Amino acid sequence: QVQVVESGGGLVQAGGSLRLSCTVSGLTFSDHAMGWFRQAPGKEREGVSCINRNGGSTTYTDSVKGRFTISHDNAKNTLYLQMNSLKPDDTGMYYCAAGTWICRGATIPPAGFTFWGQGTQVTVSS
Repeated sequence: QVQVVESGGGLVQAGGSLRLSCTVSGLTFSDHAMGWFRQAPGKEREGVSCINRNGGSTTYTDSVKGRFTISHDNAKNTLYLQMNSLKPDDTGMYYCAAGTWICRGATIPPAGFTFWGQGTQVTVSS
């Protein structure tokens, strides 16, 4: 059984930083693309960042480029999202997902990912 568990969310002031973690079990971590997504109240879930399997190339949605960094530790089956210079618009539930999507470009469709966590809340105050 595949389990995806996110952690690291919280409340932070604008300009602050957070690091999200996502631990995966039940699948071969390095065989899957991994993605971070977020969903604000009343809005659709959007792809934030993606890393290809085997630690390949990374992609970011335009609004987070230069501020967020995706990384992973295969030995720990863990994915990370370092978020710096946070803005109130970054507020939302952040989800981690694994799938067969090939990460390229700024578009990261949720439909390209199969296994999802329950999410961790990020709130950025102004």
